[in-house]
Order: sequence, then structure tokens, then C-alpha cells
Amino acid sequence: MAVCEFHLDQGNVLEKMISFTAIVPEGKAGPFPVFYLLHGLSDDHTAWTRRSSIERYVAGLPLIVVMPNGERGFYTDAKDRAKAAFETNIVRDIVGFVDRTFQTIPTREGRVVAGLSMGGYGAVKLALKYPDMFSAAVSHSGAVGFARRDFEADGDWGREWTPVFGPSPVGGPDDPFALAETIDRAHLPALRIDCGVDDFLIEENRAFDAHLTSLNIPHEYEEHPGGHSWEYWDAHVQETIAFFKRVLKLGEEDLEAREPE
Repeated sequence: MAVCEFHLDQGNVLEKMISFTAIVPEGKAGPFPVFYLLHGLSDDHTAWTRRSSIERYVAGLPLIVVMPNGERGFYTDAKDRAKAAFETNIVRDIVGFVDRTFQTIPTREGRVVAGLSMGGYGAVKLALKYPDMFSAAVSHSGAVGFARRDFEADGDWGREWTPVFGPSPVGGPDDPFALAETIDRAHLPALRIDCGVDDFLIEENRAFDAHLTSLNIPHEYEEHPGGHSWEYWDAHVQETIAFFKRVLKLGEEDLEAREPE
């Protein structure tokens, strides 16, 4: 697998230079599905390759992994922050560039998305909001209830988020709980959610699992020992890869079929 870092010019919705890391198959014929892997709040596009063994885990698969830089934007188009449309940057700019540049499968059947913490929120939100773009999503330790927090009660830290989500995000287009209620059932993405039992986000993950269950939305939900740590995410991203292999139907026959002659 080749690990590449891309630095794009300012011709995007953020109107600035942006970067992403990609893991690309070598010696295999495309087209390939794309796995968008999102980082957490304090990370950037290099975090997954620096802190986990993601390159080793996808070695040999006919799969492109794209890791964008979402900064501290919660993969959301900010409501009151100039040039901070991080949702549009992914679904329009990054996905568009990847499909133009690589041999991809440029349909929902060829795209999946996952992430940790802030990225877990982003993965679930993007898949529920754009089910015509993503066929599956996985959240590790996701901040899936973040849009339902009382930002004013969180003091200075909470005030960072009002310009991003607006004063009343509950029930809106950035609230995964609300998106699950309104999604077209004919285009449901495959969903998988996990969280460590010692994670400070465990209760909102349990609440989201219960919410999906009440709506009869099929999904996988698991709790494991561990907290909000790279030790946890490095272990369980391997389960994400196995989940996506099933969704994308990347079996042994497919691996052999994509080998170049």
C-alpha cells in the first residue's frame, strides 16, 4: 500500500489550502471503493496513520482509505463562523477530488465512512444525511449526542460550539438523533457503533443505540472494555474493516479478481 499526503489549493469551500492523507493499493487494478476515516477533536489528517496501525490492517485490500482534516469543525457547516463549511468540504470537495483523481467506484456502493469521537459523530451524521453517498458508517466512541448538549452550561469550552451548531441544534440537520427519524428507509446505510465502558461518552452512545432500536433501524452496537484512547481505537478499527469488507463484498474472490494480469 502507498501512503500519500495531498495538499490541495484554495479552490474549495473553505477557501484555503487543505490536506488529507490517503492509503492507496499498489499493484492492483481498480476501480476501488473508498473508506473515509475521520479523526477526533484534537487530531488532524495524520492521526490515524501516526497513532494506529491502519496501514497494516488494510494491507492487500482493494480499498482506498482517505483521511481528511476536519480541524475542530465537527464535520459541520458552521452557522456563524466564516469559511468553516467542513461538511460541504468533505461531501463536495474531498469526495469530488478523490473520484476525479483515483480509480474509484463513484457511487454509494463504493463509499463508506467511519471515525472516532468527533469523527464518530461525523461518520454517523454524514451517512444519515447523505445516504445516497455512503452505504455504511461506523462510530467509535462517537460524540453522537454532541448537538444536544447545553453549550451555555459548558462555559468557555461550550461557547466554542455555538458558532458551529447554532443556538438550537436539537432536532436540526446536524443532530443524528433527528436525522435517524427522518431518513428515507429505502436508503438506510449499514450502521455499526461501539464504545468503551469506561468512556465518558458511553451514555450518549447507549442513548443513540436505544433511539435507533426504537425506530427499528437495523444496526450493530457493542460495548467493550476500555476508555477514550488510541489503544481502544486501534483495536476496534479492525472490526470496522471487517464490517466494511462485508458491506463492500470484499472477499477472497474479489481480491483475486482485482489482481492485474
